[in-house]
Amino acid sequence: KGRIISVPKMKSNRAAKKRFTLTGKGKVKRNKAYASHQLDCKSPKRKRKLRKSTLLAKGDAARAKKAISA
Repeated sequence: KGRIISVPKMKSNRAAKKRFTLTGKGKVKRNKAYASHQLDCKSPKRKRKLRKSTLLAKGDAARAKKAISA
């Protein structure tokens, strides 16, 4: 009669958690794609630019934040 039924906790998406990080201002940071193989046909300048991280687009950022924090 006095039992409390608890709702299970929401799980964060572990795949998203490994790919994205939140910045101090709440933006979502990601690594660039196409930097892992077939590097012989890419120019050194292009490979150098692929090493740097960038911010996720606004439309995708909301979904990513939800997946990370849930």
